[in-house]
Order: sequence, then C-alpha cells, then structure tokens
Amino acid sequence: MSFLPISELTERARDIFQRVVEGYLETGQPVGSKTLAGDRDINLSPASIRSVLADLEQLGLLAAPHTSAGRMPTETGLRIFVDGMMRVAEPTPQERAQIEKRLSEPGPIEQALEQTSAILSDLSGAAGMVMVPTREHRLAQFSLVNLGQGRALAVLVSEDGAVENRVVEIDPMASPSMLEQVSNYITARLAGRTLSEASIAMRSEIAAGRSRLDKASADLVERGLAVWSEDAARRPVLIVRGQANLLDESAMGDIERVRSLLDDLENKQSVATLLESAREAESTRIFIGSENRLFSLSGSSVIASPYRDREGRVVGVLGVIGPTRLNYARVVPMVDLTARSLGKLFG
Repeated sequence: MSFLPISELTERARDIFQRVVEGYLETGQPVGSKTLAGDRDINLSPASIRSVLADLEQLGLLAAPHTSAGRMPTETGLRIFVDGMMRVAEPTPQERAQIEKRLSEPGPIEQALEQTSAILSDLSGAAGMVMVPTREHRLAQFSLVNLGQGRALAVLVSEDGAVENRVVEIDPMASPSMLEQVSNYITARLAGRTLSEASIAMRSEIAAGRSRLDKASADLVERGLAVWSEDAARRPVLIVRGQANLLDESAMGDIERVRSLLDDLENKQSVATLLESAREAESTRIFIGSENRLFSLSGSSVIASPYRDREGRVVGVLGVIGPTRLNYARVVPMVDLTARSLGKLFG
C-alpha cells in the first residue's frame, strides 16, 4: 500500500495536518478551523485554514463526519502520521516502575502473562492482549509427593522457575523410596529438555530394557508423564483483558462499531493469527483499521510487539487493541517496554 509522502505536503499543510491528528487522538472529536485559528502558533485566518483543510481532505488524509463538523484523520492519514510525523512519548518513570513491579511479582509464568495483559489494558485505556508462548519450557526438576490413599502430587519445575503440579493415582503400596527413585530418574533425564523430548527418551529407554527400574516404578514414570500429555493446542492461545475499556463514553455514539470489535475479540483464533504476523517484526507493528481484513468493520487499531527471551528468541507476541484514535505516541513505547520487561522472565 502506497501513501502520499510527507515531503509532498507544504510546511503549512503538514503543520495543520499534524495538529488535526493530534487533537483528534487526544479528544476523539473532529477538529474545526475555529479551534485551529485559536492556536497562537498558527498565523493564518480561519478562511486560509479552511482552504488547507479542504486540500487535505481532497488528498484523502482528512474527512468530515458531517457537513458542519471539523475534520478527523482518515485511516490513510493516520498511517502517514504514525509512520512519518509521530513524536513518541517515552513511558513516565511511574509507568515504567508499575510495569516492572507487577512483572517482578513471584509466581508461575502464566500469572505473569495474565498480569501483562492487565497492565497493557490499564495503562493504555484499551484492551490488552498476550499470546501464550507456543514453545515448551525447558525442564529442571520432577518430584512425586505421597498424599496418601493411592494419590501423589507430581511437581514439575522448569528452568525459568515456573512450577506446575498435578495429582496422579499411584499404587497404594508404593513406598517412599520408590517415589524417590522415580523422581530422581525423571529429573536426571529432564535436565535441559522439553517434556516431549524427555518423554521420548525415557519411554525408549524403558521399552528397550535399558533402565534399572522395575515394572512398578516404570508404570509410575508413565503415570507421572501422562498428566502433562494434554495437547498444548487445547490451552488458551490468547489472553485478553480490559474489553470493558472499549465501552467508553465516546464509543456510545458508534455502538455498532464497538459491537463488531467485541465480536472480533470473541474469535480469539483470528486475533491470534493477526498477532502472529507481528512475530518476526524487529520492533512494534501498528495495524490501522481496514488495513487488516479482520477489523475492516470495526475500524480498530492494533499495536503489537514480539517479546523475546534472554537469548533473543521470539517467545510470543503482546499488544493493545482499541479504536483508531489510540494515543499511538504514548502506547507504542509502552508496548515495547512491556515486551522487553516480560521477555526478561524467560531464560
């Protein structure tokens, strides 16, 4: 998609265009010539301003929602502004501290992902989204704790500190030494491997008779592994928080658009596919309105960024979705900072 280069606009047209866009993004309302004429930095009469606004409208950069209204940017105008004119506002020290504090709270990685989505929603005033990592954790330790009455707690610890546990059924006659032997056996073969890698190795070793486990212990190993056999594809792919933020006062005048957006968000797989397209981006990507077919009806914008582990590998994607009048200058660096902060949690 090609757009009119900023350089082809006169300095006067660029100035007025920028003020209209910034005014609209701040208030959500069209900006009129009287408002612009009241700006002391614009040394033009209302008639001259109206002439420039008409030219910008003719170029497809601005539009008037109705005859007597001021102007607001079109999606094309927003794209030109975002790509060539936007002055990014770095997160405030308070916002930076809030992001880092909430993501430093102890707990499993799933909790951090939930927190990330909520943080993005709270700070942007839109809906926050986080893709659950598709890669498997590298595992560090496995243990079985006898709960009595033929049950044991299987505890799995990953290299990044995430802990998962499941209750499994065991032989009521299983001794503490058997549970310890099985725990040590699995732990020794988990080191640095994913669960699927470790499972293949252990099952192959047991089937070939190369393990020193007896039949009862081998069966216990199988039970311990089976509790994590659930297909990863059945887990939630996308965490979305803050949909209520989309129902603000200004949205009430365009309830059909908001309803369409909420319908889009219900179809998490489609939204996840959009976020996946930002997976290979070097930095934050911005999707504006009908540039993406998914949001052609709701006219919404998405700001998305991949988050990487400490070795620079892409783990997932997070972002914000809201109306096209999102405060891009503020939200873009906020999404970027959150992505970098979340990535630090992945080894």
